[in-house]
Amino acid sequence: MKIREGLNNRILIFSVLLSLQAFILLLILLEMVTYTAMTTLAARVLSGIVMLFVLNKEEEAAYKITWVILILLLPVIGGVIYLLIGDQRLSKNMRNHFEKQIQHERQYSETTAAINEIKDSYIRGQFRYLENEGFVAYGNNKTTYYPLGDDYFVGLLQALKSAKHFIFMEYFIVQEGEMFNQILEILIDKVKAGLEVRFMYDDVGSLTVLPHKYYLTLQKCGIQCIAFNPFVPILSAAMNHRDHRKITVIDGWIGFTGGINLADEYINVKTKYGHWKDTGIKLEGNAVWNLTTMFLTTWNASKDTLEDFSVYHPHHYQPKSFIEDGFVIPYADSPLDNKPVGQNVYLNIINHAKRYVYICTPYLILNETLQSALILAKQRGVDVRICTPGIPDKKIVFRVTRSYYEHLIRHGIRIYEYKPGFLHAKNFVCDDEIATIGTINMDYRSLFLHFECGIYLYQTRTVQHIKDDFLQTMARSEEMTEEKVLKGKFRGVYEAILRLFAPLL
Repeated sequence: MKIREGLNNRILIFSVLLSLQAFILLLILLEMVTYTAMTTLAARVLSGIVMLFVLNKEEEAAYKITWVILILLLPVIGGVIYLLIGDQRLSKNMRNHFEKQIQHERQYSETTAAINEIKDSYIRGQFRYLENEGFVAYGNNKTTYYPLGDDYFVGLLQALKSAKHFIFMEYFIVQEGEMFNQILEILIDKVKAGLEVRFMYDDVGSLTVLPHKYYLTLQKCGIQCIAFNPFVPILSAAMNHRDHRKITVIDGWIGFTGGINLADEYINVKTKYGHWKDTGIKLEGNAVWNLTTMFLTTWNASKDTLEDFSVYHPHHYQPKSFIEDGFVIPYADSPLDNKPVGQNVYLNIINHAKRYVYICTPYLILNETLQSALILAKQRGVDVRICTPGIPDKKIVFRVTRSYYEHLIRHGIRIYEYKPGFLHAKNFVCDDEIATIGTINMDYRSLFLHFECGIYLYQTRTVQHIKDDFLQTMARSEEMTEEKVLKGKFRGVYEAILRLFAPLL
């Protein structure tokens, strides 16, 4: 009861503070408008300068267009609003800390001969692209695909219990309940046994489900803990950049990721939006090193510390080699640079698909680049199918997602809604050889604002498992047709406005 009251108080206080700031800002802006013609002119000039600044920035076109339209609609106050909440840059301190860590991380970069083993020129190019971004390909790994959070949870508990040296965990949403309480019990036992345990959660992602400064609770249990980019109730663009990753690393050679957070709806213990369909993957082998360096970079940037990454390398504790089973590349995406790695991985898969590309995504908010790639793939003769939720978690975002259906369906792309409930998986599978699974949604925030991660798979057994799971998911879904789209009136004035401001959602 006390926890619930604390949560409610925190949310209430923060809401009041933000509302008060917005009200004061509105009063100031209205005063500027009515005070003198000179003040109004100065505000309009500022908005004009801001608009030119926005147009010349190296950012996603849809985001720039949204802000330009907003400034044109509100010429007196639009520029001020952008300066407060529109700029995508991270806070100066956070940027400096991450840049220091990225420089530090480079000394631990590895190279492999995997590229030389690839005969397919497209795959070789994809490997080279990811290696140039700092993410090398590894062979001799074992991968296990989990088609549900329920299965993932069983595998995660088993792996945590097997830990002998250290555990790193990084999640967007953490909520006390059956799932997390079982995990926490193991973590506390491991700390008592002398293991190093580090835990990181996103403060905004867990804002409504964890008490304020919950990291202190875990620290009292002996767990090293960080709340990433702590939420400050001030109107600021710095709060846009969230740690959306889901990573567990155990002893350096066992790793988990996927769409699954640590809350009961993800394992269907609690029902929020019907049956929760999510996916995850376990890695065993040297490829886990990429996940380890992702975690350590974010951890040390948050604390502004430097440490020796090499002591957590897989070769220290990995007990055996694994049977050759294709290639694995864990990769990350970050808002620190203007390199949308997640989007580029998706585009490379779509643009080079020969027979089919099947996609699961909870949100289908497409920019022109992704939409054109999907349509062109279909026009090349590729079988393009997309699964989205049947029961949404965010109704406005769901309306935006549905607004894309008509255009895609008219170009022959098949779209399915998962009728049992909410589909939270972020999977691509292509031509029985390629797949990617991770945390990256097909929306603006995931592709350009958040810290994300994914696993690129080539010729692993799990590629077929991901395909089979898609087909089973599709069988439990309703295919959308033009008639259903038009009957539902998914495209209208409301949807058009939502589409326009989709990058801000």
